[in-house]
Amino acid sequence: MTIDTKRFKDKIEQRSPNINLVPLLDVIFTIMIFLLVMLSQHPTSDVQNYTQDQISAKPTSQSGTSEYYLLPLNGLHKVTVNGVDRSDMIRNGAVAVHTRVMDEGQIVIDSSSGSITIKSPDDIADIAVKAPASD
Repeated sequence: MTIDTKRFKDKIEQRSPNINLVPLLDVIFTIMIFLLVMLSQHPTSDVQNYTQDQISAKPTSQSGTSEYYLLPLNGLHKVTVNGVDRSDMIRNGAVAVHTRVMDEGQIVIDSSSGSITIKSPDDIADIAVKAPASD
């Protein structure tokens, strides 16, 4: 059986091209929705201007060794240490946490509710957090 290539070519040449635009429109609309969602995000109005030391939360050569680390949290409202509310220690959206708490305790940061829950060793529960030093 021979293959009739001439008839096949003629059949293909007589067809008009068929372009399906539905997948192209789906991709374009998906990209548009993604861009609209990304561009509509606005930063909150209570954003603080932190120094580099506050952002890194580590002692530097300028500050020397420190017993406390700074924990900044945007929109921080509540700090709890071993079940006791210590929210009075919050200054400018940050709280200073003792190094032993960082090493031996447990810190749970919930940015959605603006709270930090700390489980510290019992012998330092009263000094586990303190108000950050103001510059």
